[in-house]
Amino acid sequence: MTILCVRFQLPPMYEAALPGLLGLLEEFTPVVEALPPDGALADLRGAERYFGRSAVELASVIRVRALARYGVDCVIGAGPGPMLARVALRDARPGVTCAVPEDAVAEFLAGKPVAALPGVGAATARTLDEYGLDTLGRVAAAPLSTLQRLIGAKAGRELREKASGIDRGRVVPNAVARSLTTERAFGIDELDPARHRRELLSAAEEIGARLRAVEKVCRTLTLTVRYADRSATTRSRTLKEPTAHSAALTRAAYGMYEALGLQRARVRALTLRAEGLTPADQASHQLTFDPVDEKARRIEEVADRARAKFGPRAVIPGSLAA
Repeated sequence: MTILCVRFQLPPMYEAALPGLLGLLEEFTPVVEALPPDGALADLRGAERYFGRSAVELASVIRVRALARYGVDCVIGAGPGPMLARVALRDARPGVTCAVPEDAVAEFLAGKPVAALPGVGAATARTLDEYGLDTLGRVAAAPLSTLQRLIGAKAGRELREKASGIDRGRVVPNAVARSLTTERAFGIDELDPARHRRELLSAAEEIGARLRAVEKVCRTLTLTVRYADRSATTRSRTLKEPTAHSAALTRAAYGMYEALGLQRARVRALTLRAEGLTPADQASHQLTFDPVDEKARRIEEVADRARAKFGPRAVIPGSLAA
């Protein structure tokens, strides 16, 4: 095991702690790739030799230090490569690192659903499932020509390699992306699109309020929909102009949601992430003569002043929708 995939159990409002947690990983290796808002990949090949311990043993030390220094627990997957470490993370739980056996990678993957592979969305999984290719073992055993006919030449070849345990990825060191994230989790898997939209409205208003509180605007909005089977779909949209305006963020969130074309999808959680943050005073704003838009902006200013004076609960998310 040489690669760790770590997911810190950070509440959505505390993603600002991620840089410090990445620094903890960098005490063991300089090869750390941030996976905002709450995760990272770490290549421990050099650390294993230096410390004389395996990656799984080092994972235990990382977990203890994260708890001791930050009060944050984490789940960790370990594998010979980044993709395999991510797959292992799905089976990990706090206190127990899940590791892919180096001499039995194919066997480890064989019984897992196709959606367990990073980058395989719900639509691709459904297409393969219709032809009986519902596990990675069956995908690995399928003729390459069949996979390419179903999902395309390049995608079919890459999927077959990954299902067979061939991991060509590598950890690319980077800086943590500047972003703000909020999540709306449902108590039970939610089928009702109206409930989905209501929570998206609430999330967009929260993101907008938090951006304005730190005097930032965002250029990109990302929506992640997590389903009952633990798979997820992620979509990003570059905004027409950098903004912290809740109405604009809501329109972008609704647009991404509607483009997914979900039909009776059992949704477990919705996550919105604002990326590409820049100072608000450096951003340009297209003037508009729309009185409704200008009224909404004035209401936002009043609501922001109320939050600053009385706290975040002074204005209930979703209450400005009318």
